[in-house]
Amino acid sequence: MRSLNRVVVQKASRDWITSLGPERLDVLELSGKWGQSFPFRSYLALNRWKFDPCKGPMLDGAGKVVRFDLIMADQVWEHVDRPHAATRNIYRMLRRGGWFWLAVPFFIPYHAAPVDCSRWTARGLKNLLIEAGFAADRIQAHQWGNRHVARRNLETPWPPELRDDDDLTDDPDFPVVTWAMAQKD
Repeated sequence: MRSLNRVVVQKASRDWITSLGPERLDVLELSGKWGQSFPFRSYLALNRWKFDPCKGPMLDGAGKVVRFDLIMADQVWEHVDRPHAATRNIYRMLRRGGWFWLAVPFFIPYHAAPVDCSRWTARGLKNLLIEAGFAADRIQAHQWGNRHVARRNLETPWPPELRDDDDLTDDPDFPVVTWAMAQKD
């Protein structure tokens, strides 16, 4: 199944991650396992039940912060109770020059898993990242969507699968999904 809500963000993000040279990256994914398709140097996938970024950064057995070159969070930050604290902790876990990539929904149905807390536009996501410590000029934030996709999001079952007749044209005034890449200085 290819999710209509994820087709554009995943294409743009795949191109961006590939440009980083994934074979040189130690990666943590805090969502599903979308990142397992990349040839990363190392890859650890944890869901937020095994590691809650709201509580603090990930620590090793000696109590030191575990650091990564890339941390990925795909469609999970809307479920985090304290996204500002979680984003600050992600910042602490990045190596200098490391990246945080996150994608979040904007115009989709409420979906508690077990909670549904937040929505962001591209500007709002950039502000969240700035407040966590990322420099504004080191953040790329994007949004995509249109009325057709928003209408499809109201169908059941949800989420809608991509169909051949789906309109993927971007309407900047009608975002459905938002994503950002932020680099630590």
